[in-house]
Amino acid sequence: MCDKEKYYITTAIAYTSRKPHIGNTYEVVLTDAIARFKRYMGYDVCFCTGTDEHGQKIQELAEAEGITPKEYVDRVAGEIKKIWDLMNASYDKFIRTTDGYHVETVQKIFKKLYDQGDIYKSRYEGWYCTPCESFWTDTQLVDGKCPDCGREVHKQDEEAYFFKMSNYQDRLMKHIEENPNFIQPESRKKEMVNNFLKPGLQDLCVSRTSFDWGIPVSFDEKHVVYVWLDALTNYITAIGYRGDESSPEFSKYWPADVHIIGKDILRFHTIYWPIILMALGLELPKQVFGHPWLLNGEDKMSKSIGNVIYADDLVKHFGVDAVRYYLLHEMPYAQDGTITYEILINRYNSDLANTLGNLVNRTVSMVNKYFEGIIPAPGNSTDFDSSLSNTCIECSEKIVKTMDTLRVSDSLDQIWKIVDRSNKYIDETTPWILAKTDEGKETLKTVMYNLIEAIRYITSLLQPFLPDTASAIAKQTGADELSYASLKNFGATKPGTKVSEASPIFARIDLDKKLEELTEEFGAEQETQPEIEPFKEPVTFDDFEKLDIRVGKVKVCEKVPKSSKLLRFELECGGETRQILSGIAKYYKPEDLIGKNLLFIANFPPRKMMGLESNGMILSAEHDGKLVLTSTLDDIQSGASIV
Repeated sequence: MCDKEKYYITTAIAYTSRKPHIGNTYEVVLTDAIARFKRYMGYDVCFCTGTDEHGQKIQELAEAEGITPKEYVDRVAGEIKKIWDLMNASYDKFIRTTDGYHVETVQKIFKKLYDQGDIYKSRYEGWYCTPCESFWTDTQLVDGKCPDCGREVHKQDEEAYFFKMSNYQDRLMKHIEENPNFIQPESRKKEMVNNFLKPGLQDLCVSRTSFDWGIPVSFDEKHVVYVWLDALTNYITAIGYRGDESSPEFSKYWPADVHIIGKDILRFHTIYWPIILMALGLELPKQVFGHPWLLNGEDKMSKSIGNVIYADDLVKHFGVDAVRYYLLHEMPYAQDGTITYEILINRYNSDLANTLGNLVNRTVSMVNKYFEGIIPAPGNSTDFDSSLSNTCIECSEKIVKTMDTLRVSDSLDQIWKIVDRSNKYIDETTPWILAKTDEGKETLKTVMYNLIEAIRYITSLLQPFLPDTASAIAKQTGADELSYASLKNFGATKPGTKVSEASPIFARIDLDKKLEELTEEFGAEQETQPEIEPFKEPVTFDDFEKLDIRVGKVKVCEKVPKSSKLLRFELECGGETRQILSGIAKYYKPEDLIGKNLLFIANFPPRKMMGLESNGMILSAEHDGKLVLTSTLDDIQSGASIV
């Protein structure tokens, strides 16, 4: 593109309470991959990240250590920036909310909103969660604790300024309805609308008096600006917003194209932040993406549990790009991902060492062995050439579509399709056999050229995701044309280019040895016991025998019209067909269940649901918001009785 189109992307700024763990680090790696890809596609990118440094929690942590809050945040902000740099985050802006320009602008914003009547003084009485910096009503608490983090809350009674959220509620709802991609994924949007907007917004507390580590309200200095009004405005102050005297850079980059944030702070970014912008007369960000969490096994990372993993520890053992690959590939688009040392090592060995690393190593070694390290011009064609070249071109086109929808894991899958096809091409063409005859050597020239060219596609496309790996492969293969535009036609590699000596990009790891090493250094990975539903009262065998549990093979499965929950099943049960309705539509796609053997209770009386008769109940296991249908370990005749 001649005049580069702008692209402004941000992370949520990291809270300087403690060193970030690998789950926190995922966000900056994800954002970096998107930013790098947009630069790769020719955009003028501004990537902003930084640190959120005010609040009661910071003040308490500093007091506990006997240092000032500024000394505390200087140290932690330094740790955060060091980890971001270690992970190759290519940010353009790193803002700290203690920066002078940010402090002054926040004070201007607060005064402006007060002067125009959006902010008023009153008194806050209610519950407060210090770790989350959040206020809650009695009805919002869960078992008397914070609904976000589950920790203890305490009564708070203090004078405070409030923002009139209700003034902008209808306007925000209209914006969400008219801009379907504003909140992503879709499930997050429904959560915000149904849980917060439809019940009606309460006014937001925007100042505190019970502590002083914050930005002073310029016209009432016993108040400090509440952390969310302070923190959220970083997205505009970092690029030059100064009220009436904003910089050309702000005009250039705002509105943000996307805020990348954790799903736990979605409410602040999709409700409070848009309303603040509306009150300031500024455009809203084009999109807010609430990414899922990275869990340690099945559990959220927590120091109290003892299951926290840090990025720098992983990098020491596996390298930066191996950690980046795991984070980017193993995190689903809309569901929580998981990390354990064993899973990481297995993925490292299978995808990076065996599949990608082996392809590069074999190919470069063969060019050195058969052609003295010089990439040959193609000779005789093979029956497999077009399949390889078509895969390269098709995958390089599809990756643009997957990245446009922020499906980074799917984008890496497209690259690995080229890797897999290239490895298959080696097996199909058998270069070691071709090298034995003069005629075969003419075909071998084509094979080696095509493999090097396919690796050029892989190298080019890997740049945003695994930048160090892409550079290492390019150095070995001599690739110097790695732009996206060069992938339009297969064949940009220049014959006569010299490759380097083959060197393993990823050396295979001994699983047992590495796990022993990690356990010795960090201790065994914690296995926490999940909370389960209490066991029910005992029943007799006669009670159990009354249940007729059968195996049914799914012949038909489809959504029930006008129902968001129900699926309609037709189960083959021996020579009989049973229609059963089950409220599992949000857990399964109908087409994925066709042909499966499911267990169901056959002697429940029929019941009507949505005008349809259901004859039985399909059995499933449910825990912590997840549901899995029950089946048989091995295939068995439909209609078989469970005994």
